[in-house]
Amino acid sequence: MLPKTLEEVIEALGHLPGVGPRTAERYAYFLFKSNPQISKNISESLLSLHPNIKSCPVTFALIDAKDDVSPLYSDPKKDKTTILVVEEPLDIYAIEQTRQYHGTYHVLGGALSPIDGITIDQLHIKELMDRIKKDEAKEIIIATNPSVEGESTALLLQKLITEKYPDLKITRLARGLPLGVDLAYADQITLSAALENRTNL
Repeated sequence: MLPKTLEEVIEALGHLPGVGPRTAERYAYFLFKSNPQISKNISESLLSLHPNIKSCPVTFALIDAKDDVSPLYSDPKKDKTTILVVEEPLDIYAIEQTRQYHGTYHVLGGALSPIDGITIDQLHIKELMDRIKKDEAKEIIIATNPSVEGESTALLLQKLITEKYPDLKITRLARGLPLGVDLAYADQITLSAALENRTNL
């Protein structure tokens, strides 16, 4: 029988994606054996997570609560006429690490997945359509993940954008990304090649 507090920590850690019961037990025991300052730092960081982070009202990237909009949008060096569309906020930082993209971003907030209850109304597609007009966009780069859901979302975006803005250039990341790999976890060489070799739709 484990101490109640340790069981509670194991149960809490088990809510993390990819963390099963045995892994949660190892993490909890590691924290118990380690310097208490490590646990304190983790707990303080977690407590500040929600109050200090929010979504950018323009790009839907994650930003500090004190900021009005994402620095990746307000930066005058960023080309607002080029918008790279991704599924999740962490995808932005994967692209930024390549240092090869100088436009702005738009986070959809997921990909179409009727099975999971994610429909077109739950994605930030309307806001993207409004941004295209407001920022006088010249190119939209669709960078959804190379999965069934990502491909379906890309095709829908292409259709909707082409219908409303028939002269707008639409490109996709080149097929250097293997099927099933999320952008946030792709290596930088693959991402750089995919960015450089994007193709017209």
